[in-house]
Amino acid sequence: MIEAIDLTKRFNDVVALDRLSCQIPSGAIYGLVGSNGAGKSTLLRLIAGVYQPDGGTLTVDGEPIFENPGRKADLAFISDELYFLAQANLKRMSELYASAFADFSCARFDELVELFQLDPKKRIGTYSKGMRRQATLLLALSRRPRYLLIDEIFDGLDPVMRNIVRKLIYTDVCDRQATAIVSSHSLRELEDTCDRLALLYQGRIIFESEMDDLHTGLCKLQLVFAESPALVVEEQLRSAGLDPVKISQLGKIVTIILDAPFKGVSERVTAALDPQPMLLEELPLTLEEVFTYKMEAFGYHTEEVLPDE
Repeated sequence: MIEAIDLTKRFNDVVALDRLSCQIPSGAIYGLVGSNGAGKSTLLRLIAGVYQPDGGTLTVDGEPIFENPGRKADLAFISDELYFLAQANLKRMSELYASAFADFSCARFDELVELFQLDPKKRIGTYSKGMRRQATLLLALSRRPRYLLIDEIFDGLDPVMRNIVRKLIYTDVCDRQATAIVSSHSLRELEDTCDRLALLYQGRIIFESEMDDLHTGLCKLQLVFAESPALVVEEQLRSAGLDPVKISQLGKIVTIILDAPFKGVSERVTAALDPQPMLLEELPLTLEEVFTYKMEAFGYHTEEVLPDE
């Protein structure tokens, strides 16, 4: 398990992380999302032991990670800034990894080279951006680390390769109880990847949830009325013990976001309203919508917290 308590990191006058606290359990895919400058990369570098905290504590399996080679050996960190030896090809990089990391598997490397369809004898400098990203992922996954840290996980990858990377991470997490911590500025990229998601803003985690809980905590209904209703809908719903997060109206159509699970909510809404709707439909919420409504409920301006995509 990885645990951060009041974790703080400064760069001169800039506070990158501000008393951040979280627990990341083993055997999970933990996502970090937030706009540029929110603190995602800094948190990953602290977990990897690249940076030393300026305040608070960070432990991996109960031990501090900075200047702890024993604990660092359990981690593989893929930065958003890729680095390879000058003029090196993938085969040479695999030899470097094999000499540096006792857990590097040459058999796994050969298997992944075939899967990614990269030429191991071709200079990495001639690879495209996406291919260089694949090469870095390939080398890290060949180690089968207990903790896999990936900054901007899908940067430069096409849809087919994104699915391959997802499946490889799922397999490691499920088969070996490994832990993956991945970051992205895009909610959509993490929606189908993570077990748990944390939203960072100005160096703090302002919202965190299991993915299942995140989607079941809110429901979205669209109602059609015979006449354009006066917006007394909110009063009627609250009188019936329902908690609308947001209500919008366009002509005869009313869209309601409720802080309630879907089960039985349609019947309760229909019973609460007068006049009755002609049509009521339950609609799925996207992850972006869930975060938007949660942040608005907490008083945050979502345009400052959630990046444009």
